Amino acid sequence: MAVETITISFNHGFRGTLKTEKQDVLVGSHETGISPYNMLFGALGSCLYATFLEIARKKQLTYTNVDVIVSGTKREEIPTTLNYVKVEMVVYNPSDTTGLEKTAKLAAKYCSIYETLSKVATMETIIRFEKEDV
Repeated sequence: MAVETITISFNHGFRGTLKTEKQDVLVGSHETGISPYNMLFGALGSCLYATFLEIARKKQLTYTNVDVIVSGTKREEIPTTLNYVKVEMVVYNPSDTTGLEKTAKLAAKYCSIYETLSKVATMETIIRFEKEDV
């Protein structure tokens, strides 16, 4: 089992630095810091895409690039866990739209972060295809 470790160092306020082996990221109330839910949604989007990419490669499906847009709402009662999360994948210049739709569904099923969040929130995945000049 692979162990992942990060460190977040905070000052007395909500200004911190998330440190990984590869880089540092400002978090909290820094002018350019990211919020906890931005980090969570980023983790979801990148996990889902990594899973999508792996499946698409195995199926030999191609595209030029993908945008992953993640949004969501939280419950009002405490703790304010997620209530609803929408993940929209925009796939550009797809080789096979039907195959890539199936790939997106499988990616949602096998992405561990997607699966974890689905335990507390209603999850929706939308895939859209666009042609653009390359």
